[in-house]
Amino acid sequence: MCHSKYLIITAVLMGLLTMGCKEKSKSLPEKAEAVGLKTDNTISDLEITPIEHATAVLDWDGTIIYIDPVGGKDAFTAEKEPDLILITDIHGDHFSLETLQALNTQKAKIIVPQAVADKIPTEFTPQLDILNNGESKERYGINIEAIPMYNLREEAKDFHVKGRGNGYVLSKNNERIYFSGDTEDIPEMRALQNIDKAFVCMNLPYTMTVESAADAVLEFKPKKVYPYHYRGKPDVGDVSKFKTLVNDKNPNVEVIQLDWYPSEDY
Repeated sequence: MCHSKYLIITAVLMGLLTMGCKEKSKSLPEKAEAVGLKTDNTISDLEITPIEHATAVLDWDGTIIYIDPVGGKDAFTAEKEPDLILITDIHGDHFSLETLQALNTQKAKIIVPQAVADKIPTEFTPQLDILNNGESKERYGINIEAIPMYNLREEAKDFHVKGRGNGYVLSKNNERIYFSGDTEDIPEMRALQNIDKAFVCMNLPYTMTVESAADAVLEFKPKKVYPYHYRGKPDVGDVSKFKTLVNDKNPNVEVIQLDWYPSEDY
């Protein structure tokens, strides 16, 4: 009898352990990443916090950078107030006037393409830096360069026309971080050089396939790549396949999955 009770208790405990592992499976992608970027002369502290989809917060040596802040004030309750805000495009998953107005952005410089500036009321005019593709501006010791972002496929060209939106390369102390915005594997992306961290989109029908994203990454060879902006319609980009495609041909590119959809299973 005692032996039977022991077997039953063991089975129950194993079941609970298995359930616990299943519940924790979603937590495998990192919620935030804190890293040190090393150069010949300095080590920069960088903390990356994904908020959702295309929205992120960077803490780079104490400078707080919001990328495409959307989701309302509540999405940023755990974050410090921004010094820099970068907005890539006019679409609602990248630009939210309501979010800008709800946040305390009084000390922030806001970097935008002209198409976004046209949708922002004059109360923000003193804070705006308007960058067109190819232009750059230095703020808080960080050089911000506007990189083209647009579609190549005929059926998708109207989603993101060339010249309307910006991807961005942020540079400081010879360290370079790239956010693609909404784009396909355009020549301007493939021509990027010396990128330490690349945030690359992959969702249909709006941006590009996982295969196209991987092929571009293999050409410009960032040290680390973060798949983001991978929710699409009807399918979600397969980031595991992306990692396989990249690392089968170049194992030196580190693919890092952060949790860009905390309320979803993917």
